[in-house]
Amino acid sequence: MYVLLLSNKKNRTILKYINDETCKTLVEALIIFRLDYGNALLYNIPLSLRNHLQRVQNCAARLVTRTRKREHITPVWFQLHWVPIRFRSLYNTLFHTFNVLSGTAPLYLSDLIATYIPVRMIRSELSAQKAIQQCTERNPSKHQLQAVEQVAKLAATKEVFCEVLKTHLFKLAYL
Repeated sequence: MYVLLLSNKKNRTILKYINDETCKTLVEALIIFRLDYGNALLYNIPLSLRNHLQRVQNCAARLVTRTRKREHITPVWFQLHWVPIRFRSLYNTLFHTFNVLSGTAPLYLSDLIATYIPVRMIRSELSAQKAIQQCTERNPSKHQLQAVEQVAKLAATKEVFCEVLKTHLFKLAYL
């Protein structure tokens, strides 16, 4: 809604009076926040519905960087350090799973996931980066819980987990 209001020429005159950082802050606070809110629930939605959300993000990126509609959007995302909607929802899903496994999630989320505790120690110890790669490679839903469990054991803090996960998803999206 906000994007539509700011994207037409009549309302776009406000962009002359604000600098790029202010515009980015406004867009992230009003639009990107709403895209991220609850998008863990939208993880496996059909592609047609995801495309609607992706168009909103594209319009927001063009608004912030003042690029034209016909220019390619991937360099704009890279410049803003944003990832596409499908990776944003994957990030939120993995983040909530990490919170459950580390014991910091609310009980209503913790009741949804049953952790597997092996009888004996597993020989292969994975690094946090490798565990996240396994999780996001082919079928994220298949290995998601196992990979996040490995990362939860290895990551000392939530910040370490978030940093490794964001870096991996950014590389996965653009490289």
